[in-house]
Parts: sequence; C-alpha cells; structure tokens
Amino acid sequence: MSYRELVADTARDDAEALSDALMELGALSVSIEDADANTPDEQPVFGEPGMMAGPRTWHHSRIVALLAPEQDAGVLLNAAANQLGLAVPTFETREVEDQDWVRLTQSQFEPIPIGERIWVVPSWHAAPDPQALILELDPGLAFGTGSHPTTRLCMEWIERHVPAHAREHTPGGASVLDYGCGSGILAILASKCGAGEVVGIDIDPQAVTTANDNALRNRVAGPHLRFGLPDDCPDGSFDIVVANILSNPLKVLASMLCARVAPGGRIALSGVLARQADEVAAAYAPWIDVTVWREHEGWVCLSGLRRAAVP
Repeated sequence: MSYRELVADTARDDAEALSDALMELGALSVSIEDADANTPDEQPVFGEPGMMAGPRTWHHSRIVALLAPEQDAGVLLNAAANQLGLAVPTFETREVEDQDWVRLTQSQFEPIPIGERIWVVPSWHAAPDPQALILELDPGLAFGTGSHPTTRLCMEWIERHVPAHAREHTPGGASVLDYGCGSGILAILASKCGAGEVVGIDIDPQAVTTANDNALRNRVAGPHLRFGLPDDCPDGSFDIVVANILSNPLKVLASMLCARVAPGGRIALSGVLARQADEVAAAYAPWIDVTVWREHEGWVCLSGLRRAAVP
C-alpha cells in the first residue's frame, strides 16, 4: 500500500487554518514547516518559556499532508481552501515509500552509554552489559531519553553525587527532588543509585503518566519514588535537588528551588547553554553559589552546595 504526501506553500496567516481543514477532511497527518529552511531566510519561531511570544508559523510556510492511497490530493486541497474562502495554493505530491515504520523508528534508537556504568536501553534491545546500571526507557512524548546533552550531564552528576551523599551524610540514602522530571529518567536513576526518598515533579500531566509507567518498567515504583504535578510536591527540603529545564524558568524558580535544598545539600541545574551560565548563576547567588560542573556540546550543568544553616 503506497502513501503520498501533499506539499503546498502558503502564507503564514493561512497555514494553521488550512492544516486544520485538511485534517478535518481526512488527511492522515499534517505538519507545517519553514519553506525557507536551509536557506539564509530560515526563520526560528520558537523560544524558551517566559520569552515574548513570536509568530507561531513561518513567513513562508509549507504544509505537508500525508494522504491515504485512495485520497486525491487536488480534490482534498480544493475542498480545504474553498471551505476557508482561500485561493487554492499550488502544490505537488510525492510518493512515500512503503516501509516497516515500527522497525524503522526503532532502528534510530540504540542503547546509550552514559557516565561510568549507565546504559539507557530501549525495550526492544538487550542490555550490552547486564551488570551495568540499566535504565529501560523508550522514546515517548515526555522529554528525557539520555540522548540530549543536558540529560546526559544530569545523569553523570547524579551517578557521582547521589551515592557520595549517602556515604558522607545519609546512610539510608539521599532524598532527591527532580523538578521538571519529564520522562522520569533522572528520578529513576537517582533511585537506582541508592537514593532514599525520590520525588519527580512536572507541570505536564502526560509527563507524570509517562514517568510512572517508566518507573514500573524499571522496577523501582513504590512509596519511595513518587511523581506528580507541582501541587503534589511534599513540603520540606531535600538533600539533592535536580532541575533540567531551560534557563528562563530556572531563573524564575531560583528562590523556590533553593528553598527546597536542605542546609548542606546540593543542587544541579541544566538545560542551560554555556553562554547563559553566568546569568543563571547570578539568579541563584543570593542563596547558593552555583558554578559550571561540566560542559557538553555547548550545554552546561551547574552545581552548588547550600551553605549550612547558621546556629
């Protein structure tokens, strides 16, 4: 069975409405792309949370709609444009090679070695080293599979500091808060590294669901490992706080995150570009001095020790 793509360039103001109309008329999927991609006129349209919102589509937008074999591209596009009272844009079609899409997708994700003995392994792969610290994690909707430099940096930091804190301060295991937990990968790793109480918090309910599923998959689910929305975060402080988000929300959350670090505890921050490190560190300076712990591919992990309470 052969599928085809309808490709049409359209104005920014029409792109979203035309995409919605195509979906309503039966297109299997529709995406909007930058028609000027890979040219000097390529235009970024997305920024970090907290930044002033820009245009949601590109000045020269391109609609790509996936069609079933029996669907006529011209008829579908004419119907969508007429429904909106728009001129019918010029378009082309291209064949989509029939493939085993599940196998193709899986082939793009191989086991990932991280730190000294961590392996992130998709469920369809065997662990390269069964004696290593294995995290079984499939790519999904929630951020965090170990492939991004920020996640890798935080995992390396956890591998070093969670066991060390237990040896030096908390024999029963450090308490850990993972704020912005995404897939739950950092909280799950902290649990596997010997943490005691671990709490993962995210603003996205889908992330919380995914994190709970991943905890079950990794056989660490239980009362010592909990995931929830911000209102579910328990009161009190933690021996270790980890936040792998982005620089702007990290700055906004500085006072709250620092208040969650127990005296003598540690904090790790990532999702920060190297050029943003100083401004993030300045936001935390009133409470905790954070410095660059490690850099990877232009991203950094900042780390600091909260000063002990003054008697």
